[in-house]
Amino acid sequence: MVTACDVHPGVVTGDDLLKLLKHAKDNGYAIPAFNCTTTSTCNAAMEAGKKMNSPVIIQISNGGGAYFAGKSTKDPNAAAAGAVSMALHVRQMAPYYGIPVVLHSDHCAKKLLPWFDGMIEANEAYFKQYGEPLYSSHMLDLSEEPDEENIAICVKYFERLVKMKIWLEMEIGITGGEEDGVNNEDIDPEKLYTTPEQVYAVYEALSKIGDMFSIAAAFGNVHGVYKPGNVSLQPERLGKHQAYAKEKLGTDEEKPIYLVMHGGSGSTDEEIATAVKNGVVKMNIDTDTQWAYWDGLRAFEADKHDYLQGQIGNPTGADKPNKKFYDPRVWLRKAEEAMVERCSLSMEKLSSKDTYPAKVPEAGTAPIFNFKPANPVATAATQGMNAIKGAMHKVGL
Repeated sequence: MVTACDVHPGVVTGDDLLKLLKHAKDNGYAIPAFNCTTTSTCNAAMEAGKKMNSPVIIQISNGGGAYFAGKSTKDPNAAAAGAVSMALHVRQMAPYYGIPVVLHSDHCAKKLLPWFDGMIEANEAYFKQYGEPLYSSHMLDLSEEPDEENIAICVKYFERLVKMKIWLEMEIGITGGEEDGVNNEDIDPEKLYTTPEQVYAVYEALSKIGDMFSIAAAFGNVHGVYKPGNVSLQPERLGKHQAYAKEKLGTDEEKPIYLVMHGGSGSTDEEIATAVKNGVVKMNIDTDTQWAYWDGLRAFEADKHDYLQGQIGNPTGADKPNKKFYDPRVWLRKAEEAMVERCSLSMEKLSSKDTYPAKVPEAGTAPIFNFKPANPVATAATQGMNAIKGAMHKVGL
């Protein structure tokens, strides 16, 4: 039985996030990251965490942010506004589920940097008022760019993020398949495997700025679900990245790098276990939970089909109302229940189950709202201390 990580339930940021991810790496488990597009899917992911006594990562993509804002909203800032909206919802409700929740934004390619900039601006405004960032972490996916440019842009943004103690996830090496409008289905297969030298180059550049970063190193990962044999995952390569970094750093730490696994849907249990063993602390799940959500609705419609053909009239009588069947709260709940089950399965596979006994507040004790402006003096002191720590880190202190 793993001793629970000493962090509070609700959204975790900064030092608590670092503590949580270190706990995962040291204790051999990874935290599942679920892409969410609605408050319904956010709640389902958190419900699974409560059910399984597991931390959870809720993440949003650019397309997910745009959807959260409303498909008819065509404003260029819609995706960033939608991402802010999701974060505020999760922050409001996370304490009720009694588990640590990490708020994260997913793949951001170079063409989507304006979206990233918008979220950082929101973080800075939130930090100024509340003393912590809105989001726990963000991801830059510049893997389609030359390595030098990829790393340089990550360094530039990381220097801005460390001031708020926001975690940075970056990708080097390309994840195949298609997701959120980025299509890598025809990519050169060799680019699906990152080398130890590439990973260490990232570590060397980012570690000069801070220690709150992780690397999504490609080892044959592909977004989506494919027939067995069509994807050649090689998670043992991650162990070589760790060994190379350990040797270069001259450290006794077996896994000095925080790694992330993308394209996790459809992976075998053995592949997942090997990845986690080699330092993966976060695994993305999207395709499988999308299917589960739909499948819950599909099963409900199949079961209640004859009650869903009109507002009035069903097998029990021509004048019988059907509201209790077509009420969105009924069929959406069936979708949520199916997603909860699939999220729970991911927590079992990643060994995060029972790593954090849910601390659900007693009925009526959780605040109806949990936001209040931070003490201006304390916030200024925090900003000053973070700046000092950043400067010390740069000079090796």
